Amino acid sequence: MELRQLRYFVRVVEAGSMGRAALDLGVVTSALSQQISRLEGELSTRLLQRGPGGVKPTDAGLAFLRQAQLALRHADAAAGAAQQARLAGQVSVGLAPTTAAVLGLPFIEAMRTRYPDIRLHLVESLSGHLAAMLNARQLDLALLFQGEASRRWSVQHLLDEYLFVIAAEGLPGLPGPKAKSAARTPSPRTPGAARLPDLHTSGATRLRLSQLADLPLILPSGPHGLRALLDIAFARARVKPRVVAEIDGLALLMDTVRAGMGATVQPGAALARQAVGLIALRVADPHARRPNLLASLNDDELSPAALAARVVLTEVARGMARDGRWSGVVLPRGRKTNPEA
Repeated sequence: MELRQLRYFVRVVEAGSMGRAALDLGVVTSALSQQISRLEGELSTRLLQRGPGGVKPTDAGLAFLRQAQLALRHADAAAGAAQQARLAGQVSVGLAPTTAAVLGLPFIEAMRTRYPDIRLHLVESLSGHLAAMLNARQLDLALLFQGEASRRWSVQHLLDEYLFVIAAEGLPGLPGPKAKSAARTPSPRTPGAARLPDLHTSGATRLRLSQLADLPLILPSGPHGLRALLDIAFARARVKPRVVAEIDGLALLMDTVRAGMGATVQPGAALARQAVGLIALRVADPHARRPNLLASLNDDELSPAALAARVVLTEVARGMARDGRWSGVVLPRGRKTNPEA
């Protein structure tokens, strides 16, 4: 039994006619009649007498009407109480720099719209630092890239990001066919969100890690999620990468790539804030994906504000993936967000 059915029944009795009630409710008469019949079926009794002059409640219908009106009043009162007692508090959320470039502003906007009384504390840092902060209970939740979660954590597989070889146009030694600038077509975006390029994911611009043996690479250092993933992927490809520099800040790393000092391997989100003059070639190796894991303290340790933020972060991230506002990602279970991806 649904509240909608109760509202339908009460309005039909008040109007004395299926047609007038349907008009008031904004539904077609046949749909309204079907809902009333379903309600009568659930109760195993006739609630309405239908005749040429309209409809009237049976004795059972009159008894049910009084209780239905009371239930609807209680439901409306409960909704009003929930709206007046708005959720408040503080929640600390950690995002890696690449993730923050794409997800940060849309998440903040969604939280301000839905929970204006919750104060957000956002921390942008490398995933290794975020994991340590989560273990130290300095964060309520964080998006991480490695699966060896603490037993104290609750972990949800949010989405996967494809990896791309990103380099300045004309970088010597870049394998594969020539690609156009990664900044050619920005993806649709919400107000305030960073522009994420429409990444080239067709077969003509893919390459394998085995083709990168002689390419100078600029990567983050070992303790962090992306580097650990890349070390495993290169080992599986039986390639020793030529790492010419290790930089743990995304902005400086991308500056050196843009200056032509080497290429990097990053998710497409690394191009969100500045893609002009850079090209992106997708890595075709099957293990060259970065999992995005939404990790949080266990539910019994999270405040209502943190639980609400976790729901919003999940909805915003997956919604952006489905809508094409986060290019180069795939949802769990292999459901692709881009037909070319």
